[in-house]
Amino acid sequence: MPPFVPSLPRRVARTLRTSLFAQVTCALVLGIVVGKLWPDTATALQPLGDGFTRLIKTVISPLVFCVVVVGIAKAGDLKAFGRIGVKALIWFEIASTAALVIGLVAANVVGPGKGMNVDPSSLNTAAVNETTGGGHLPSTAEFVLNALPQSFLGAFAENELLQVLILACLVGAALLHLGHTKVPKILPAIEQAQEVIFAIVGFIMRLAPLAVFGAMAHLVGNYGLGVMRTYAKLIVLCYVAAALFVALLAVALKAVTGLSLWKFLRYIREEMLLALGTASTESVMPRVMQKLRRAGARDDAVGLVLPTGYSFNLDGASLYLSIGTLFIAQAVGVDLSLGQQITVVLVLMLTSKGMAGIPGSAFLALSATASSLGAIPAGAVALLLGVDRIMDSMRVVTNLLGNCVAVFAVSRWEGALDIDRAKRTLDGEDAPDPDEAGKGAPDAADVSVPVGTQKGAAAVVGAGTPVPDIPAQKTEDLKEPAPEAG
Repeated sequence: MPPFVPSLPRRVARTLRTSLFAQVTCALVLGIVVGKLWPDTATALQPLGDGFTRLIKTVISPLVFCVVVVGIAKAGDLKAFGRIGVKALIWFEIASTAALVIGLVAANVVGPGKGMNVDPSSLNTAAVNETTGGGHLPSTAEFVLNALPQSFLGAFAENELLQVLILACLVGAALLHLGHTKVPKILPAIEQAQEVIFAIVGFIMRLAPLAVFGAMAHLVGNYGLGVMRTYAKLIVLCYVAAALFVALLAVALKAVTGLSLWKFLRYIREEMLLALGTASTESVMPRVMQKLRRAGARDDAVGLVLPTGYSFNLDGASLYLSIGTLFIAQAVGVDLSLGQQITVVLVLMLTSKGMAGIPGSAFLALSATASSLGAIPAGAVALLLGVDRIMDSMRVVTNLLGNCVAVFAVSRWEGALDIDRAKRTLDGEDAPDPDEAGKGAPDAADVSVPVGTQKGAAAVVGAGTPVPDIPAQKTEDLKEPAPEAG
């Protein structure tokens, strides 16, 4: 008897029911159609995307905290965690500087703003102030101070990732210092909280198609497709430059780790499509962290490098800012010298680091760059108002891939990457979840530790892991208190 082959409609229906990638793709196309045909209705659908992003943001800070604390405790070496942070910052600076230089070279070669002859006085500069909300980019001192938490709960309530990272580092260091004997239940509780958060993320992700549909319909309905014809040269240049930068990322990833960026793209295709639809990398951070861990990157590397990259490694934004600065100068007829363009790179190296989470940050960075040069009217930034939202897709893809490559590269550099596991995972082979690997073995909290061995932290960080010496505890300190008489 021949095997039963379901009909095409049934196969399509099953794919739509089981595949998040197919659901998000359909939502993306449907959003474009609705935005084009019914723009007035489409502009009212933005809350669908905003609501999804809000839900995801509620779990980002606690998830980052749990992953970092568990990563430090299981690694058992705070110095290694510090090395990962330093190496990540070095990688971020090299990558973002390369993006800035590629953008400047591309804008000089193509000249997207040449021949426009725009009069800056005719531009609506008030629209820029409305977009930025009258805000400003923080100075270096303000940026450093803002990274330091004022209260434990405040960092989580305000979703300040850098502050949460600092708190997580302190808690992880404290767990290593105290060891298993004094705080035997803290680490298992944090690990269980991490599992709960990942489960919540799974629930929220079921709303992803609605979010993509609403965000895309709002984009097309509000801005239309005509803006693409007006700024065609600039848009094409930005996307081609981004493709060139991604190709360089692929070469760097292959050289450092031996992994294929194309296979990694297939591995995170659902998250990438969702990030494109919602124009937000934050909406996919929890899922990407989970997938990087499954692909062999160690918890402490994932927990530190990826969230830090959201503030320090905005490669797509760097590309856009460098091209945008030269576009504005060319449009108003200002010819920037080599020295002024070097100044552009230096200024953007600083201003691009403080952009995350600030409304209209791209315009603030462009205004700051124009002011530092003194040759470009600050009001000329308004030229990019009509096209800025179209660039979100380029920025999102490049930012996300840049940070994922950074996780793999820094993990490999520090010896925190399981290459065999990564290759099997990216090839589509089933690899055990790192969270499931230890199940069936005795729980860390159940391992008895002989008194006076000075290995009390071994139960916290796992067997076979080098740990710092912990002072031996007295036998009296380990006894359970006698129950009070009732």
